[in-house]
Amino acid sequence: MSLTAHVYQIHINADADQVWAAITRSQWKKRYFHGTSYAEGPTPGARYRTVKADGGDAIDGVIEEMTPPTDGRPGRFVQTWHVLYDAELAAEPPSRVEWTIEQVGDRLTRVRLVHGGLAFSPLTWANVKDGWVWVLDALKTVLETGRTLPRITVEPEDAAAPAEGDWHRRQGVEATHAAFRLLDGERDPTADEELLRLAYAAAYHWERAEGSLPANAVRADYLVSRALGATGQPDRALVAADRALAACLAHGIADFDLAYAHEARARALSALGRTDEAGAAWRAARAVEVADPEDRAIVEADFAAAAPTG
Repeated sequence: MSLTAHVYQIHINADADQVWAAITRSQWKKRYFHGTSYAEGPTPGARYRTVKADGGDAIDGVIEEMTPPTDGRPGRFVQTWHVLYDAELAAEPPSRVEWTIEQVGDRLTRVRLVHGGLAFSPLTWANVKDGWVWVLDALKTVLETGRTLPRITVEPEDAAAPAEGDWHRRQGVEATHAAFRLLDGERDPTADEELLRLAYAAAYHWERAEGSLPANAVRADYLVSRALGATGQPDRALVAADRALAACLAHGIADFDLAYAHEARARALSALGRTDEAGAAWRAARAVEVADPEDRAIVEADFAAAAPTG
């Protein structure tokens, strides 16, 4: 399954080389990125570090790619992302930020930003979700008007309310990954029980998570089906797999979610001895088109390991 990511896209009334300079040079960065600037880097393949206006550490990581836009080709600035300014955020593993800078018209640049690799960094996930919106708005304002975006002085009425939806999302992420780790390892009866509890806990939290979509319910049912099948309950596994497939069809969900829904049915049907139906389900799973090459490679590897030959 794909890792949790935030994806943003804006258009800026400026040339691509100006946008590139704003992203990679401190004299620009401090004007739109909360006063931060580079203390080290950025240099391709090397560590970078940014600091706050007061000199305190902000972010560090490695510059994985730094290719400026040239001759009509988009620029790419790819960096790992590790927060330093908060102890709880700093304890989470690094994530990954990808900038794509593309000239798409006369003084018109499209900026696409993907902050991924956040499945094991739920606090960072919540912290940057709206933070990038501000940064990109501020970047656009500086380049188009020459002025720095003013500070927000009026907070939303619910700003102090507990982020219950974010909390459920974090719990869902943690339970999901812990369950898959158990699925992939050797288990005894105690581990089987833990697997079932984790699968149902993940489904519970994803149902209540902020921004939860029908696809999240499909993935939760897939996990429940796998857990039930792995603990010798194929009849109940088939019920969960049928539910996942029905949700895919009802909501027009395709790609790898649909493929895995068919795969879950195939596993359960095979365990029940319904060989012909299992074969049909495997063929349906393999027939689903998965657009992203990385996702497709994962799907094919999973199916090659699990599906019967022929």
